[in-house]
Amino acid sequence: MTVTDPVDALNTDEQAPSSLSRAAARTLATTTKSVPQMQGISTRWLLKLLPWVEVSGGAYRVNRRLSYAVGDGRVTFTTTGAQVRVIPPELGELAPLRGYDDEDVLTELAARFTQHDYQPGDTLVEFGSPADHVHLIAHGKITKTGTGAYGDQVVLGTLADGDYFGDTTLTQHDGIWEFTAKAVTTTTVLTLPRHDFDDVLARSQTLQTHLASYLARNSDTARNDHGEAEISLASGHDGEPVLPSTFVDYEARPREYELSVAQTVLRVHSRVADLYNQPMNQIEQQLRLTVEALRERQEHELINNTDFGLLHNADFAQRVPTRTGPPTPDDLDHLLTLVWKDPGFFLAHPKTIAAFGRECTKAGLYPASVDYGGHHVPAWRGIPILPCNKIPVTETRTSSILLMRTGEQAQGVVGLHQTGLPDEYQPGLNVRFMGINEQAIISYLVSAYYSAAVLVPDALAVLEAAEIGREE
Repeated sequence: MTVTDPVDALNTDEQAPSSLSRAAARTLATTTKSVPQMQGISTRWLLKLLPWVEVSGGAYRVNRRLSYAVGDGRVTFTTTGAQVRVIPPELGELAPLRGYDDEDVLTELAARFTQHDYQPGDTLVEFGSPADHVHLIAHGKITKTGTGAYGDQVVLGTLADGDYFGDTTLTQHDGIWEFTAKAVTTTTVLTLPRHDFDDVLARSQTLQTHLASYLARNSDTARNDHGEAEISLASGHDGEPVLPSTFVDYEARPREYELSVAQTVLRVHSRVADLYNQPMNQIEQQLRLTVEALRERQEHELINNTDFGLLHNADFAQRVPTRTGPPTPDDLDHLLTLVWKDPGFFLAHPKTIAAFGRECTKAGLYPASVDYGGHHVPAWRGIPILPCNKIPVTETRTSSILLMRTGEQAQGVVGLHQTGLPDEYQPGLNVRFMGINEQAIISYLVSAYYSAAVLVPDALAVLEAAEIGREE
């Protein structure tokens, strides 16, 4: 039998604790907890900076001066393998064919277009050559260059998918190209010779009548640079000349924006709501995160909704492609020429802002940041560039940059909502109790009502297809 010496026992590594252990102490301690966190919450600059207009009747009508359609839309195509065809009704985007709806004639015209593929650097039309074709750009990018005032070559514009040129050849004979068009990327173009159009025109009485009406409208009506009927004025005169008379006409069918809605049903078990409300109210925390998710969806819809979203409501004349691919300082300067009346802010995906920063670094430019609402944000020409992760990034790593002017007084972009709703929780958002079912589940209907309106076209411009992942 072995007897253990008490002194040896005291010298072992496993000695009895001399104080209360941490694990035992935590059984009496109260844990300090944060409120539930949510990674999906963003800065939501658009919701913060849009001036919100009260829409008491659920709809907002934008009244404008009467404008005459000039055919500045974009043409849509269908693709079968490598073959591209223009959709016949889309030919109505060409100015001379705007409003013409004879499907048989449009189908025949669409069949007369022939497909041509160009490589970067190829010339589509040469300055001074006969202008006798209509060109529709199905895919790719081209630049229009001409001779400047001092004999050097200047870039007159950039055209991309859905754009077109040469539509004036449908009504004008013996014209010449006043620019040279060259492909910047691999480009697919559909062309219609003037003689093919004349052949269809000679056999269609409806097309002849439509073109005659188009030419009469354009010759009889004076327009300003925005396509609005000119207001006749006299200035600088002396004596007592007969003053011109005039009136300001309005659109007969102004657009109305109805409030959209984002909704969800929040469900909380009554046992949870009764027993687990300390130190935080369970319903309040559930509601807080639900409202955050609704506000995120609201901003997403204001950007991407096909009815009222800003990306889809920018006028086609206000949508421009990049000059070379990535977003450059020159591209942002181009946007500023489109929204030059008191521009408010740029809006871009964070990755697009990073791509713009890289281009500035390559050019040796280091734009200063500005203090905007207590935040230091990047800026260009003093206009803040604000991040918005709701602007989509395509699979080919392209995105868009928006520039806008805001406010009713400035004839800009405005947000629409209605306040004073029943059970209102935040402006334009209410929470309505829906009852308790047989499973003791409490239900709340959470609804947010909103929309957005562009009061005049030059309040919003979009830089499209900006490359954010190009390998150098």
